[in-house]
Amino acid sequence: MNKTLIAAFVASFGIAGIAAAQDAATPPAAPSLEDTYASARNQLGVLEYCQAAGFVEAEAIEVQNRMLGMIPVPDDTSAADAAYAKGKEGIVSAMGTEQSLADVAAAQSSTEEALCEQIGALVTQAGSQLPPA
Repeated sequence: MNKTLIAAFVASFGIAGIAAAQDAATPPAAPSLEDTYASARNQLGVLEYCQAAGFVEAEAIEVQNRMLGMIPVPDDTSAADAAYAKGKEGIVSAMGTEQSLADVAAAQSSTEEALCEQIGALVTQAGSQLPPA
């Protein structure tokens, strides 16, 4: 995976890492292409959830869609479709972990708004490292 893609997916797996930190006894395996695609689709759904709540701007969603366009689409997208639907409900679903955005925010003594802003900023920052559209 090249440097650009690694930077692009930092935000995607950062959310899941927050949720998985409680079970840190076993380090997670490297994600498969299917897992990467599903996580990126989930993050798109989460960003859309955040936008509907007024917490992120359209730019973050545009960047996430650009990053998604860089990932080869797996033959079976059913897991990615389900992950996207969960994201639109405010549920972070990545690397075998699911947790509501509200629960992740509460665990950090934060708010959904602050977490959405953080995710949006990370995605936008990762997008600044992408080649021009």
